[in-house]
Amino acid sequence: MPTKIIIIGAGVIGAASALALQKDGHDVLLLDKESPCAGASAGTAGVVINGSCDPTAMPGIIFSAFRMLTQADSPLSVHPAYLHRIMPWLIRFILQSRQSKVLENAKHLHALSQSAASSWKQLISHTDLSSLFKEAGWLKVYESKKSFDHTKYSRELLDKMGSKYECLNASQIQDLEPNLAPIFNHGLYQRDSLRITNPEKLVKGMVELFVNHGGSYKQLAVKAIKNNDTDIEVVGDKSSVKADKVIIAAGAWSRSLAKQLGDNIPLDTERGYHLMLAESNAALLNRPVFNGEDSFVLSPMETGLRMTAQVELAGMDIKPDYSKIRSLLPSVKRMLPKFDNNEDSAWMGFRPSLPDSLPVLGFSNKSNKILYAFGHQHLGMTLGAVSGLLIADLVADRKPPIDLSPYRANRFTTL
Repeated sequence: MPTKIIIIGAGVIGAASALALQKDGHDVLLLDKESPCAGASAGTAGVVINGSCDPTAMPGIIFSAFRMLTQADSPLSVHPAYLHRIMPWLIRFILQSRQSKVLENAKHLHALSQSAASSWKQLISHTDLSSLFKEAGWLKVYESKKSFDHTKYSRELLDKMGSKYECLNASQIQDLEPNLAPIFNHGLYQRDSLRITNPEKLVKGMVELFVNHGGSYKQLAVKAIKNNDTDIEVVGDKSSVKADKVIIAAGAWSRSLAKQLGDNIPLDTERGYHLMLAESNAALLNRPVFNGEDSFVLSPMETGLRMTAQVELAGMDIKPDYSKIRSLLPSVKRMLPKFDNNEDSAWMGFRPSLPDSLPVLGFSNKSNKILYAFGHQHLGMTLGAVSGLLIADLVADRKPPIDLSPYRANRFTTL
């Protein structure tokens, strides 16, 4: 039966959920404290990694992390003022790096991502938004055998999960990306992945499509959620709205909302950075390319070449520090000799991350009128359509195509 539904959060997960629920005939109101796609979705590398199964917490991560924290140009940093706040999350994260946990988490990531590309096609087929997706693949490149050998465990996970990939030599890398400097001797290529030429345009276009088909969008900073006997009330500064069900898809801001409802979920933020570089650079690459030596991604977009880098653990209040990502520009020049290093803009956003690298998808522990869809860390674009379609299944009481118990909200009751 049609249901009145409120979705909190107009990033890629909220927008995808809105479209999927609208297709099922529900009366949907999409809320956000800012304009659509004002958060992490706007700043991604725009990669849909079909069959992704690498958890962030991998065996040996604790030693790698300590080593990186001692390096001035490290892709990982922890702000000293935030260390005490992030410590409980870090302990859980380290425990997730045990081999048994890694295999389990990889299996559950793969269950979601194996249909990433087909889910996007299902959600936005026969719309103009389809033109924003290109079948370009996902390429990682490495100069030394030592750095490529560090991917051995990741490749074993891909093999175990049945995800397709190819190992490339220097000549094959040059065939795919002739503008790369001939310094990369090893590559890892996932051919069936997609690239999004403008993530912000995609999400805003999804919201516009949703509204044009009768959905509603309202800018509202949510302060409280009241679980009444017969409905759910979402309270803002100056107004409130009611619905039969509420979906919390507010990314990094979801934890406080869930906690109000009695669900204490260990969500924290990985701050990520990007630089938009001169538009002329976009023609230098055919697809997003990850530099395995210096841990950054170059992604060609409609508006230029986007460089994404860094995992910074510093919460949501400390001012951004762009010095580290800018320090990587000489490495970009070495990678792309024709690169124009003029910077158009700089950005920082909050990746909502859980210790096991899995999102929370499903009903609240406290009410079947409240659903969660957040915590997609580095895979928001990859899992956007998948998550939206799964949320629609749950609302409709349809059996989802995969078991959703691994993504339940109460999986963190113990360490």
